[in-house]
Amino acid sequence: MNRVLQKYQLVIFVNLLLLFFISSCTQDEFIEIEETPDLILGPDIALQWNKFLLEIERFTPGYRPTVSSRTMGYIGITAYEAIIPGRSDHFRSIASQLPGLSIPEYTKGVEYNWALVLNSAYERAFQHFFETAPTEQQAKMISLSNSIYDKIGISDPADVRQRSISHGKNIANAVFQWSTEDEFGHEGYLNNTDPNYLPPSGTGLWQPTYPDYTPALTPYWGKVRTFVATEDDKCDPPLEYSEDPNSQLYAQALETRNIVNRIKQGFNQEDHWIAEFWSDDCPIVTFTPAGRWIAIGNQVVEDHIDNVEKALYLYAKLGIALSDAGIRSWAEKYRFNYLRPIDYIRNVMNDDDWNSVMCPDGAHHFTPPFPTYPSGHATFGGAAATILTNIMGSNFAMTDRCHEGRQDFNGTPRSYNSFDEMCEENAYSRIPMGVHFRMDSEAGTKLGKQIGRKVNSEIDWIK
Repeated sequence: MNRVLQKYQLVIFVNLLLLFFISSCTQDEFIEIEETPDLILGPDIALQWNKFLLEIERFTPGYRPTVSSRTMGYIGITAYEAIIPGRSDHFRSIASQLPGLSIPEYTKGVEYNWALVLNSAYERAFQHFFETAPTEQQAKMISLSNSIYDKIGISDPADVRQRSISHGKNIANAVFQWSTEDEFGHEGYLNNTDPNYLPPSGTGLWQPTYPDYTPALTPYWGKVRTFVATEDDKCDPPLEYSEDPNSQLYAQALETRNIVNRIKQGFNQEDHWIAEFWSDDCPIVTFTPAGRWIAIGNQVVEDHIDNVEKALYLYAKLGIALSDAGIRSWAEKYRFNYLRPIDYIRNVMNDDDWNSVMCPDGAHHFTPPFPTYPSGHATFGGAAATILTNIMGSNFAMTDRCHEGRQDFNGTPRSYNSFDEMCEENAYSRIPMGVHFRMDSEAGTKLGKQIGRKVNSEIDWIK
């Protein structure tokens, strides 16, 4: 059965489910939208969809850090291009600066309801990128879209409503079609691992790790098409591998081991809190590490941005930076193929029982299934913090509440004086988690900031 037919059968099935089980998908799962005639002046529609993005990427199979960050880039561009060309006096379309992307133009001199344009663009983009989402999330996606449609454009003439919805969908279709031309990134959620990929073997090189020995995650992601980053965006070589107790590598492994051991012994609760607060890469338990920065962006938009144009600008820049950060970080990971601390500590330090404190399943903890250098967490954080600082300022203080109320780990909110401070703590958190050396975090932060600066400077956003 072809994919298109399967997709539409799924939509029909989900709609039937909604008819019978609509009570299970209440609208209070989303931000309440005020019934105003010009809702588009506020960021509420964009904020709702980006909050839902964190749920659907959390539960959709195959949406690991690389795949999720790429999707955030394309959805951010879709929403931005749906509104900015036809409505903004301040921001410009960036489509012509992205080689190969052609965006349908709106018809000048006729009326559009830009709120309808935006909602339909998000709706169609989510349908494209999350066609394999679980039924529950598919139902919520339809519920979210319909709840917005029901509150905007009710009094519009039929031709305005149809024209607006069609234009939003056409924008989403064009961006998605462009995304399909990227052979290494398209449908990456179906190809997290390659059964034919064999990591290089040798002293100091990465191999699948204890306890589950999961195969390499997206080993070819470095070939995915970037938006602005290039192969010149790379890391300096990691520390030379050495088993000498006097070496820098041994000292960094010892640091990771000792911090984790103190956490296991019930000490060092601050580091334990930091490690759990920034974990964000336990599938289904939380959103992804890239998603964490969308969650931070959502809090910024909700509390500090009152117009849709600036909100879409933030989401587009953030998505592009996160996507490129994932691509370049993974390219560097598999270029160096450096082993994880767990293998060094267990094999070189002869601590056979040592393990990380990441993602407990009741009996074991885990280590991410890909090489250690540089840290992906740190690369995402460096890129995102650079974007958010550019938009909101270098002394922007906030309290991150995105895991507030969690009972399964310590998500107690933490406060920061700047995005750089958040970025540094995010990078450091991988050491007390037990999954990185300090050099990984430092290199990832540097690489991410370099990518963020490129997104800020090499795309002309302002008229």
